[in-house]
Amino acid sequence: MEYGNIPGIEKPVSRLVQGTVYFNPSNQDEAFKVYDSVYEHGINTFDTAHGYGSGGCEKTLGAWINSRGLRDEIVVLDKGAHPYHGRNRVTPEDITSDINDSLERLGTDYIDLYVLHRDDENVPVGPIVSVLNEHLNAGRIHAFGGSNWSYQRLNAANDYAAQTNQTPFVVSSPHFSVAEMVKPAWDGCISIAGEQGKAARDWYAAHDLSVFTWASLSGGFMTGRFRRDNLDSFDAYSDGVVLHAYCYEDNFRRLDRAEALSAHKGITTAQLSLAYVLSHPLKVYALVGAITPEQVAENVAAFDYAVSDAERAWLDLQTDEQPF
Repeated sequence: MEYGNIPGIEKPVSRLVQGTVYFNPSNQDEAFKVYDSVYEHGINTFDTAHGYGSGGCEKTLGAWINSRGLRDEIVVLDKGAHPYHGRNRVTPEDITSDINDSLERLGTDYIDLYVLHRDDENVPVGPIVSVLNEHLNAGRIHAFGGSNWSYQRLNAANDYAAQTNQTPFVVSSPHFSVAEMVKPAWDGCISIAGEQGKAARDWYAAHDLSVFTWASLSGGFMTGRFRRDNLDSFDAYSDGVVLHAYCYEDNFRRLDRAEALSAHKGITTAQLSLAYVLSHPLKVYALVGAITPEQVAENVAAFDYAVSDAERAWLDLQTDEQPF
């Protein structure tokens, strides 16, 4: 396992981050088996959120951490301030309420990395930065960032933090994958994939900000489940998200190339897609959603298959020169 360092977090942070959205009290035994495997493979960082499973995902993760006596070893990335019932909730009051809820559900007195699940560009950055610093100074969170925040808003927030001698956002969590998110998967989602994400990627590189990227497989598109000729066969809600956001010709061309390159390397297309993310020159930590111990092992193996600059350019449709 590879690790990085995040300002404010004294523990090493694994570059694979295990998601928790699938697991809740109804399948806690299954969750514990997967989480045990995750930890055995060296992954010490877990992603959860106030809105996942109406709090059940946080409760299950907290129960596992506390039953194993691992709180000092585990890095918890928790998210809050997601819209509920059509109301934007990026306010000091909602942030505070969500943090307090999450601490209680997790059964802990601090969250290692707290990330705002969405942004609301109608809210000035000043009060947001200040309330996050309040919780930081109180020890309830040790570092913070934004999920689905544009780089322009991150820049504004960190400028404000510098002007007021406060701690800035230290991470961002956008979508990133071989596949470009042509339309937002959900309202308020931000992607740094594809040509549309170049300016954001350049900004992250210039500002040396770590990115905790979600949907490395673009909801399963990069597994090859979705083909040009079977798109009318999907009716599940989650599949509808993929159809809406990713099923476009340029992405099918990217998938064609990913399948060819993964066959050349002798790995799965899913592993290649994860390797593409982990090999990027940015400081990338990839959020993954393994639901079996076998998938955990497959994800970890992706570190062994770096994607070169030439391979990346070909996958990105920047060149037609096949690199193998």
